Amino acid sequence: MAFSSRLLSKSKQLCGSQVILQQQHAIPVRYFAKEAAPPALKGDEMLKNIFLDVKKKFETAMGILRKEKITIDPDDPASVSQYAKVMKTIREKAGLFSESQRIQFTIQSRTEGIPDARTYLLTLKEIRIKYVLIYIFFMRGLTDELGAEAMMMDALEKVEKEIKKPLMRNDKKGMALLLAEFDKINKKLGIRKEDLPKYEEQLENKIAKAQLEELKKDALEAMETQKKREEFKDEEMVDVKSLDIRNFL
Repeated sequence: MAFSSRLLSKSKQLCGSQVILQQQHAIPVRYFAKEAAPPALKGDEMLKNIFLDVKKKFETAMGILRKEKITIDPDDPASVSQYAKVMKTIREKAGLFSESQRIQFTIQSRTEGIPDARTYLLTLKEIRIKYVLIYIFFMRGLTDELGAEAMMMDALEKVEKEIKKPLMRNDKKGMALLLAEFDKINKKLGIRKEDLPKYEEQLENKIAKAQLEELKKDALEAMETQKKREEFKDEEMVDVKSLDIRNFL
């Protein structure tokens, strides 16, 4: 027990911090702590409110982690699914963004004010590449394997050729033509709006698997380090899957 206890002595960082701090990878803290402080607040008062908001979210996450069983087994679909459900519960209770919500937020904030369709589509491509770099563990979920971006640009070329001018986003007739072309692309690729929740779930499961892989890696590295210490040289390494994180929070 001493071996496993020391092994997960930093489990708060492994789980709690992973849940909370990862929310800041793609967006500034002021967006993460949404509505923490009204615009009128300044200086120390605003920082204090942001800190209290993040602290509350962290405590909410830790409270859930102390109750829910998490098995560190990224190769077991059931364990991955359970971990994903726990993370979803934490996001809902603590008011955190899901990955799809964060991507949507980034798109909205980055494209606000862009007047033309071409720049808008190019910006979407930049955002996708950015998320590929951030979430390198599950980049298959964000790469354009189907070639949709090229098809969308071809559709834009077709519409602009038809209207004989650059397509602006406030051009209702031109945008209707473009969206009709996009619908054809979606149909060709077998993408349906009603399937979007399924795609979101698949992305969340990829993220959950990646996070469990990272937890497993950290646990194994910690065990290897402890094994080198004199007091643990005769102890057997525990199976990571047998560890119950709740005992160490």
